[in-house]
Amino acid sequence: MSGRARTVRGESVAGTEVVVDVGAVAHGGVCVARHEGRAVFVRHALPGERVRIRVTEGGTEDRFWRADAVAVLTPSPARVEPPCPWSGPGKCGGCDWQHVLLPAQRSLKAAVVSEQLERLAGLRREVTVEAVASRSAASAEMRTSAGDDDGLGWRTRVTYAVDASGRAGLRAHRSHEVVPIDHCRIAHPEVRAAHVEDGEWPGASSVEVVAANTGERQLLVDGQVVEGRRYVVEEAAGRRWRVGGGGFWQVHPGAAETLVSAVLEGVEARPGESALDLYCGVGLFAGALAPLVGPSGSVVGVEGSPQAVGDAKRNLHDVGWVRLLTGRVDRVLAGTGPAGVPDSVDVVVLDPPREGAKAAVVRRIAERRPRVVAYVACDPAALARDLATFAGHGYHLTGLRAFDLFPMTHHVECVAILHPAS
Repeated sequence: MSGRARTVRGESVAGTEVVVDVGAVAHGGVCVARHEGRAVFVRHALPGERVRIRVTEGGTEDRFWRADAVAVLTPSPARVEPPCPWSGPGKCGGCDWQHVLLPAQRSLKAAVVSEQLERLAGLRREVTVEAVASRSAASAEMRTSAGDDDGLGWRTRVTYAVDASGRAGLRAHRSHEVVPIDHCRIAHPEVRAAHVEDGEWPGASSVEVVAANTGERQLLVDGQVVEGRRYVVEEAAGRRWRVGGGGFWQVHPGAAETLVSAVLEGVEARPGESALDLYCGVGLFAGALAPLVGPSGSVVGVEGSPQAVGDAKRNLHDVGWVRLLTGRVDRVLAGTGPAGVPDSVDVVVLDPPREGAKAAVVRRIAERRPRVVAYVACDPAALARDLATFAGHGYHLTGLRAFDLFPMTHHVECVAILHPAS
């Protein structure tokens, strides 16, 4: 779900239905149409379609409206019947592109990344969004005739909302409303095996299920572990990783290996170099960099979550040249947090939250004059803004890969590689 309903200006037009021709895709799982000169961001549509829309947000004085396509008059060749009955106007808000062929979903995401880079960073770049196979879809019966995953059964971490009656479901788009479902089609089979939707959860507000790739499962109610250990163990990049209850780990089974491979290929870390892993979580990139720089080099990881740093220290206790610091990245880099980040480094890897690293962090990175920066981004708009800031400090984009780690949704993961302009 992306955001909440905003306050409208003027008289509300919610519920109004009109016919529009749908234009280009936009960031956030919508396409842009126009009605009487006003932009309308339409869900459940595709570029080139003619659809009847129902306005969901907007007022007579607003610059734009939001709407759902409630009838398709001229369908796109890329349109398919959604595999999930809970996908559609007024239903679950978790998936944006259930009505779109998988290759076309990736083309839409590529167009969004390209548009954000050009509009926010002044960069013109052709983008390809790469498919990533998931272990849960490896069997022949779960693959399409083209050899592709079907885009379902991949999400290994699902947080369900609980309604006032104690029934678990998923939220509607831009709403607090809980939509009861039979099961989530993009949830990993081990998540579905917990049967959260079949139970009753009186007094709870959320239930989270975690299915690790080692076969462990964890159930948390309002953040409290009620099934499994206080942590799960994941396997990636040749190591085992302890991840505490509620801690961050990529939700797609193929994500960790894919991102590590792209980062290492991009930075080409060398023996004896110094590396900085910002927003390091439980230590995934720090642990992958460590063998490359070797005992004659060094890796410093910085992370704001004390729990994640505790896990990272356990995960990397055998690597003496890795140092882990607990503190906000901006404060640590500015020298107002824990000491230990060198004034100059060779390699920087950063994997910031959705809002991006922002100007102060980018400036502090550039001040250390790394020979290469790898930026892992889950939001193309935040990435583009930060790339523009990097450019102002003399660092230019030299490589970009994008991965479809969130099929059926508008989300896309990018790995950007930057080098000094000189």
